Amino acid sequence: MTRPIIPFNQPHLSGKEQEYILAAVAENKLSGNGRFTKQCQQLLQERYGFHRVLLTTSCTDALEMSALLLNIAPGDEVIMPSYTFVSTANAFVLRGAHIRFADSRTDHPGMDEASVEALITPRTKAIVVVHYAGVACDMDIIMDIVARHGLKVVEDAAQAIDSFYKGQALGGIGHLGAFSFHETKNIQCGEGGALVVNDRELAKRAEIIWEKGTNRAAFWRGEVDKYNWVDIGSSFLPSEINAAYLFAQLEQLENIQNQRRALWQWYADGLRDSFRDGHLSAPFIPDFATNNAHMFYVVCRSLDQRDGLLAHLKAAGIYAVFHYQSLHASPYYTKQHDGRNLPQADRYSNCLLRLPLYVGLGKEEVERICQTIRNHFEQ
Repeated sequence: MTRPIIPFNQPHLSGKEQEYILAAVAENKLSGNGRFTKQCQQLLQERYGFHRVLLTTSCTDALEMSALLLNIAPGDEVIMPSYTFVSTANAFVLRGAHIRFADSRTDHPGMDEASVEALITPRTKAIVVVHYAGVACDMDIIMDIVARHGLKVVEDAAQAIDSFYKGQALGGIGHLGAFSFHETKNIQCGEGGALVVNDRELAKRAEIIWEKGTNRAAFWRGEVDKYNWVDIGSSFLPSEINAAYLFAQLEQLENIQNQRRALWQWYADGLRDSFRDGHLSAPFIPDFATNNAHMFYVVCRSLDQRDGLLAHLKAAGIYAVFHYQSLHASPYYTKQHDGRNLPQADRYSNCLLRLPLYVGLGKEEVERICQTIRNHFEQ
């Protein structure tokens, strides 16, 4: 008998998504910045203490807004990890920035904080940290560096909703933060994101950029008698359909997180022998960070081992995936990279494997995945 396929990811309904979408349709307000947009923004601000939240169509858009807000221009340099999604870099390259890539930590795919300060030059304008797998970078180190050098920090918190650094919500520590609500994230609406503005001096301009470079939001609040083109901007607002779906998910955030944390722990327990025997390395959570169970990954000993395990899982009807490829070695940017070797970023590119993790995945399925992995190494 053929066993059912276990996909890598599967979008889920938390309960009221369809009800809220129909409500948005009934209210005849489908474009952005309606009732559900405002409710999502308010909920995030109140729950996590963010100064200002603006929903966007993606985390990519939130990062592009960050580059605009920081006036990134040709000749500027931006420091970020090489082991990240291309959007982290694209947002700043689009404004003409040169990227100075940092290596990953030996114990975690996140940026090696100790390597950052040596990358700063007179042209450096910002540091972009990526909270990989929802696990915090050491933000005390980063914020100390930027305070001494007069720089700005953008937190790429695409994977980090409901995760914390020393009690403070990720996305709310740097000057700006960017979240993703893509269908692969803990909280999702198909395609969506949010910009968090923690630097109060940037909040007013952020709203203008968000509204295509106009002061339309101020007009609708009755603060001006007409709205005009007052700055650069673009169409960053999601529709009310997306916001309605997202609000239903945000209302169920605690329930969703409890289910994901249970799945994460089942993996940790089920693969304990593989970690103990040295076949694989387990995810690492520093003492200063929390685990939002965005993903469960394992680190293999080599590229050949990872590819063999990937093929074994696929043959068993289990769809795991490898993750980012080092941006410093990418076809687009390799000639612009300064030539430094970044061995840890390359190691994670070659050796990291992500296992299925989504609400709706059952304990029996996790046990099946773990048993398949154990069988592979026993063979």
